[in-house]
Amino acid sequence: MRDLISKPIICVAMLTACAGVQQELKAEETLSPEQSQFFENKIRPVLIKQCYSCHSVQENEREGGLTLDTREGIRSGGEQGPAVVPGNHSQSLLLKAIRYSDSKLKMPPDGKLSADQIADFEKWVAMGAPDPRDGEGGAKVQYEIDIKEGRKFWAFQPPTAVELPQVRIQDWPRTEIDYFLLAKMEANGFDPVADCEPNILARRLYFDLVGLPPAPEKLAQFEKDYANNAQAAVASLVDELLQSQGFGERWGRHWLDVARYAESSGNASNFAFPHAWRYRDWVIEAFMNDMPYDQFVRAQLAGDLLPAQNETEQAANLIATGFLAIGPKSLNERNRQQFQMDVVDEQIDTTFQAFQALTVACARCHDHRFDPIPQTDYYALAGIFRSTETCYGTIRSVQSNHPSPLLVLPADANVPAGVASLDTSRRAVLERQIEIQREQLAELSGPDSNIRRIFYQSRVSQLTGELNSYDEQGTPKLRAMGVREGLRTDDCPLYIRGEIEQPGQMVKRGFPQVLTDKQPSIGRYDSGRMELAEWIASPENPLTARVMVNRVWLHLMGRGLVTTVDNFGASGQRPSHPELLDHLAISFVENDWSVKQLIRSIVLSRAYQLSSRMDPENYRQDPDNVYVWRMPKRRLEAEALRDTLLALGQNLDVDFPEGSLVAQQGEGNVSFRIRGDLAAGDVHRSVFLPIVRDEIPEILSIFDFPDPSLIIGERSSTTIPEQSLFLMNSEFVIRQAAGMSAHLISKYSTESDRVNYAYRMCYSRLPEPSEMRNATLFLYVYGKEHNETATWAAFCQALFASAEFSLR
Repeated sequence: MRDLISKPIICVAMLTACAGVQQELKAEETLSPEQSQFFENKIRPVLIKQCYSCHSVQENEREGGLTLDTREGIRSGGEQGPAVVPGNHSQSLLLKAIRYSDSKLKMPPDGKLSADQIADFEKWVAMGAPDPRDGEGGAKVQYEIDIKEGRKFWAFQPPTAVELPQVRIQDWPRTEIDYFLLAKMEANGFDPVADCEPNILARRLYFDLVGLPPAPEKLAQFEKDYANNAQAAVASLVDELLQSQGFGERWGRHWLDVARYAESSGNASNFAFPHAWRYRDWVIEAFMNDMPYDQFVRAQLAGDLLPAQNETEQAANLIATGFLAIGPKSLNERNRQQFQMDVVDEQIDTTFQAFQALTVACARCHDHRFDPIPQTDYYALAGIFRSTETCYGTIRSVQSNHPSPLLVLPADANVPAGVASLDTSRRAVLERQIEIQREQLAELSGPDSNIRRIFYQSRVSQLTGELNSYDEQGTPKLRAMGVREGLRTDDCPLYIRGEIEQPGQMVKRGFPQVLTDKQPSIGRYDSGRMELAEWIASPENPLTARVMVNRVWLHLMGRGLVTTVDNFGASGQRPSHPELLDHLAISFVENDWSVKQLIRSIVLSRAYQLSSRMDPENYRQDPDNVYVWRMPKRRLEAEALRDTLLALGQNLDVDFPEGSLVAQQGEGNVSFRIRGDLAAGDVHRSVFLPIVRDEIPEILSIFDFPDPSLIIGERSSTTIPEQSLFLMNSEFVIRQAAGMSAHLISKYSTESDRVNYAYRMCYSRLPEPSEMRNATLFLYVYGKEHNETATWAAFCQALFASAEFSLR
């Protein structure tokens, strides 16, 4: 491959096969959803709790001339200079203060922040100190909450049905969706571009629905069918893809982004979640089987309380509640009450961002600054989750102060174990290792033995945890992460400024007032989760259908009708097509909450099937394509890129694997036990790769995999040098190029046939004449010094490295 790089002129000719497409991938000029999420979840709460009492415009406190409750204040700083210099640790005085590295500058003065909190601030500064406060077009801060007035906000009003709008170009719309879009275009002086070519449409459908490119043979058949009856061919292909296993794997991964799925606790003590994979598989199967979305909601919030027809269904319902259990956890927190309330806070935040697109958790320390959500509403919800027992597992060990039980699945549930049985010899090995570690522990003495004592104690905990995961016959115990009703159910006090040392009034369990004028009747011995699940999944809830419809629209059209997909509140954006959003939400409910039917209705629209060609005048007036006059080219997500490479290299294993590599590793602190890329040799689809917080597989992290500790409805999309370097130098990519090379050589004997087929595999099209000439020249020059296999492998890798390969 180094020889290939040494011939830049030929490589450039190959890599410019898709001239111009890179121009579409312009840098974001606003904060990404992930950046905003990080600030709201990790930075703002600490500033409020630890800093605002002395450095706040609103509190009228500006010690040292420093205010930290505005973006301008934190960057301009006070008497000593800027508190934060984006991207620069050494010049950011805030970091210096919270690290306690200067005896004259220690903040907060009454006690150092935790190691996790300091690490969060360091990460925040390194990423450019993204700060959504006081941004242009942002919502104005409100301090007096008027619930009645707040209910007038668009998102809190029920969706309203309207008649299809009139359009001038009567023969353009194919579906009801098209009428809404075309009417908006015509009202603003836009004309849509032409339809895309059938090969481009097939590529778009394959990637959007199953996350893989069409095989050349499948592509040829679709083009033939399309020529005979275009829309019948499209409908047939859509139905075929919707019924495939790949659909569940593709769309299940979208939800796992929102559910902040991971297989470890994260933070300073990063302990494994060996049973998290069950929730992952449940999500994939739910999308494969087109589980009605209202049922999908109920199962994740209260599956343990739902009736079941048999033990298999009961097990699935229990596994579904893993949604509430898989979040990040600070297991090294010493205060048990603080740990509990942090878990509750994370569950409230995830539930309401995922299903309602509301940042309710912002009301933990004070009334919500933007939305009509008082602090009492937060603690009404906190009572529900505090009355719930969260079963996430982990072992007690150094830095793991809060182990919990796991849910026991029914014995006859017919669910996979995920790990191999324990044979007699392995049991003997474990028992002997435990005995040895305890003997060595007993022999330790003196102050210098502390580190070794910690090691032996941790090792005993880990080995004992592994042994206890089997019964006496060596059969793995069927367990899952999830939640169940707590032993004690009660209301929660309002903690003043969110501090557990300052409990205030008791708050009755209930829901945010702005969304309902009728609070639930919760039994004395019930948590209220069932009532919460029913309320969120109700057709009368103004947000649930809208939020999910918007998520689906984003993944198919490249831009949400509400661009802030995780925030429908006042600080989020207003819908670009409110009537269409409501129309889709109402149809979604009327079609029994079918996600597949919703997707089908969108991809069969004419708008979805538009070309990506540029119209200069339209672009000048609407560069963000708000009016959907074209289909934007979009980069492949990390999983789709990896799966495509494996598929083209003839190495992709499409079988549904059992368990997870993390489950096979067992219990314990993964930071000390996982070295290198745990997923390096795995050839299953990427949704099944191990997702360990802070140890994400390289190919995923380089290509914008989201932070699994955050709720991410829309991923960031970057173009950075590391991505190109990975495609040129990674051993993984080189292996796939070799596999594709061998396939081309075995399938075709002539050079032109191989080039044509390679282009169809990689780009779903044939090469242009100029590209064929460049390919011929490259193969001739490179082939003079290398054998046939190496020459074609280099050619394939050059195709992988082009901009077009990473687009759909």
